[in-house]
Amino acid sequence: MKLSLAPIPYFWPEETIRAFYDEIATCPVDIVYLGETICGKRHALSFDDWIQIGEQLTRAGKEVALSTLALLEAESELAALARICANGRFPVEANDMGAVYLLQDKDHANREILDHGNGEGSRGKGFDQSTESAIPGTQPNFIIGSHINAYNPETLSLLANLGAMRWVAPVELSRSTLIDLQKARPNGLQTEVLAYGRLPLAFSARCFAARAHNLPKDQCDFCCGNYPDGLALDTQEGGNLFTINGIQIQSAGQCNLLMATEDLSELQVDILRIVPQSQGARAVIHAFRDVLDGNTAPAAMDTLPPPGPAGWCNGFWLDEPGMVWNEALLGEDPELGN
Repeated sequence: MKLSLAPIPYFWPEETIRAFYDEIATCPVDIVYLGETICGKRHALSFDDWIQIGEQLTRAGKEVALSTLALLEAESELAALARICANGRFPVEANDMGAVYLLQDKDHANREILDHGNGEGSRGKGFDQSTESAIPGTQPNFIIGSHINAYNPETLSLLANLGAMRWVAPVELSRSTLIDLQKARPNGLQTEVLAYGRLPLAFSARCFAARAHNLPKDQCDFCCGNYPDGLALDTQEGGNLFTINGIQIQSAGQCNLLMATEDLSELQVDILRIVPQSQGARAVIHAFRDVLDGNTAPAAMDTLPPPGPAGWCNGFWLDEPGMVWNEALLGEDPELGN
């Protein structure tokens, strides 16, 4: 299996971002995703800056992909999306279906529609599949991000036929569901699973961070930048509930599937994804690399940085509430061996 590093989900200043990727260039991670995926107002780096960082990481031996926004709300964001999809240098992780439309293999899509014989296929009326709509320079191969709802073999087949080379499993998929999808996934489609970091749970057109500061979204003062790892959102009783990251809601705890690494390998998962954090990213990467290189998971667990007040979670993987942390079940429940 390979290790990947997800795009930075938080709003960090330019110097912090550059220093972070300088460090990542020396870490044993195979794939690095770059770009702003949360809010189109965040412009710490330009498109050309991201390309420059991508080239730097490529020289360091990393595979690089550019990631797109999960929620587009303005014409300027559509223009930025088109530029990313037409970059001609790096593959693209599509986080909404608009990006898939720009990145799809148009010729293949046209052939599939003709095979259906009615000009509509399974996509419905009005879906323009003309080759003239393709943007010059788009990649025939792209990655399906976890924000795209891919929960069944039919969806995976459709996306693979459109040119997807990899899919990132939605974070709420359980092990049992993934088993079924792995058995039915199209040949050549790689599977990537989020194995460490806060889980992306929801997006809103409203900004949770601005609301927490009693600011309108259009005059948010980029207050999300005050929280390099997000703003904790607790229950009225003081319990850990969620993490606010601008317009995104994340889990309070850090998902941790390090103890399930061997199980993920047996399920033929191709890539394990790590979500960046402001502190300890190198230690997390090395812990997973050590397990992939043959060291024991319990020993590697001892090298992980503290997860913070909310602790770790792995409930979704075990078909339980997502915030649950159940270390005992991993590798010990006889049902997991079937």
